Amino acid sequence: MNTQPGLACSQKDILFPDDDDEFRVIVREWLTAHYTLFKVQWGDQADPRSLVFRRGWEDHLCSNGMAGLGWPEQYGGHALDLRRQAVFHEEHALCGAPLGINLIGHGILAPTLLHFGTEAQKRSHLPGILSNQVIWCQGYSEPGAGSDLAALRTRAEATATGYRLNGHKIWTSFADQADWCFVLARTDLNAPRHRGLSFMLVNMRQPGVRVSPIRQLTGEAEFCEVFFDNAEVRREDLVGEENQGWKIAMAAASYERGTYFIPRLVRFHQELMQIRQWIADRQQPGEHAQTSSLVRRWSRLAVDSHVLALKSRRALASAVSGEPPGPLGSSTKVHWSEAHQTLLALALELLGSRACLSASFADDEEAALFTHAFLWSKAETILAGTSEIQRNIIAEKVLGLPKGA
Repeated sequence: MNTQPGLACSQKDILFPDDDDEFRVIVREWLTAHYTLFKVQWGDQADPRSLVFRRGWEDHLCSNGMAGLGWPEQYGGHALDLRRQAVFHEEHALCGAPLGINLIGHGILAPTLLHFGTEAQKRSHLPGILSNQVIWCQGYSEPGAGSDLAALRTRAEATATGYRLNGHKIWTSFADQADWCFVLARTDLNAPRHRGLSFMLVNMRQPGVRVSPIRQLTGEAEFCEVFFDNAEVRREDLVGEENQGWKIAMAAASYERGTYFIPRLVRFHQELMQIRQWIADRQQPGEHAQTSSLVRRWSRLAVDSHVLALKSRRALASAVSGEPPGPLGSSTKVHWSEAHQTLLALALELLGSRACLSASFADDEEAALFTHAFLWSKAETILAGTSEIQRNIIAEKVLGLPKGA
């Protein structure tokens, strides 16, 4: 395992203490020490909003053996149980480190291959994910088939050696950074919508693949459009059986269950505590009424934070016990995304002119982070299923309401 000078510690010491509380303490100390030194080494370029910085930190984790936490040991993983994986994700968020850019590779594609892939597919693709040398994106959503995934029209026609892929994907995160993409494509035009889809692995560095970044409010282009024009897919890059892609895609969507919201809820609580301090700083004679109004709004968000933490704990317990994924994840998603937008709107109101004047990270780090988060949060009620779709799922699957009611 590679380590920074003065931070040497074996993987066994870090990941496999006998006691879970000891595990948390050791992981916390390791992450805090490594992330602190990492930022120092980056100097003025240490901006957690930067994709380059995020990729660098993700590379650092992987080069130090902090990847494949739940993978079987035979594929280079650590076979940690889900509870310890959750602790790692929580402590990673608490130390202030940003999420990486290969989350889809680590969190979705890798466990999908471990469950559904052939031995050749595992040996071919898992090492690149473990080392973070191969970045993955997810080719699901399309114009006209976003939340209604079964309506997708990207077509994969069989050839002598595999498939010829034609179609248009959209809102594909990090497609401009990705080396490979796992794609859901239609392989049987005559089958019912869910039964004619296949799950395949597509090399993004080939002729016939064109990526067009979509500029966001933040000025970044994290989301992209992807166009396939007679792109080649090898027969050996079909995962599972032909026309069985829907089952695999639904299973893939469940693999981050129990840990997906942990870093997001940690950040929510951290932002909440910062806002509380701002409100306290504003409390002066003659401003009691205004402060009371701010306190009421903050208190409502504090309740949201607590309830979201309980939902996350319930999801983790359900996943640990092996219960199949259910519709309650929709409740967490719509609750978190909308509460987060409300929280950040309050933050921008309190920042006032600071939100407009933080032209660079160096000028006002605190304001820059909150302003960036506010702008980015407009995507949170859209990605991973819109709030409208999530409410439909809750209505039908939790409340038992009829469709169209």
